[in-house]
Amino acid sequence: MSDSHQNAVNQLIFQLSKLPGVGEKTATRFAYHILRQDKQYSESLAAALLNCKNNIQLCSTCFTFTEINPCQICRQIEFNHAQLLCIVENPSDVHLIEKSNPKQMRYHVLHGALSPMDGIGPDQIKIKELIEKISLDQSSSQQIKEVVLATNVTVEGDATAYYLKKILKPFSVKVTRLALGLPNGSLIEFTDSKTLSRAIANRTELEL
Repeated sequence: MSDSHQNAVNQLIFQLSKLPGVGEKTATRFAYHILRQDKQYSESLAAALLNCKNNIQLCSTCFTFTEINPCQICRQIEFNHAQLLCIVENPSDVHLIEKSNPKQMRYHVLHGALSPMDGIGPDQIKIKELIEKISLDQSSSQQIKEVVLATNVTVEGDATAYYLKKILKPFSVKVTRLALGLPNGSLIEFTDSKTLSRAIANRTELEL
């Protein structure tokens, strides 16, 4: 393989290795899988990536990724007047909870968790937007009655949950946290739907 070709492969491996959970070995395997496919496969993959970047936006209501604004979930929830607000760290968590949750809930995506070691404070994630949402909602006839903290069971997720509990204290809302079935250190995106469904059903009120 020529130097220019090798540089192209290395660039592909380097870019793939930036994906979460993908190390150099996995990135290398992905890169050579792509190279073994025909040109149409690569063109379709590139087109799908560009299509997402060009057409996907943040929902102005819950801040998940969507092609339409507000997203389909928020449109349905607005119609049904759901009184539960579920707070998650990532847009992918919304999809997973929707699949496993028997009740209808509104959502709010933080886009991260508090992590002072990484320089991530309240201003770096969508906490200000959450407070604005709940403040406006307090005057509504169909106001939020319960906030479900569905942050990950990690040090960062725990810190975020307790911080949110503290700042939500002045509002007349019940604050609960996902319960049974989620072991320490677990991430929502790697939790099966039955376990997640149990955790939602058995959520408990968070104490400071």
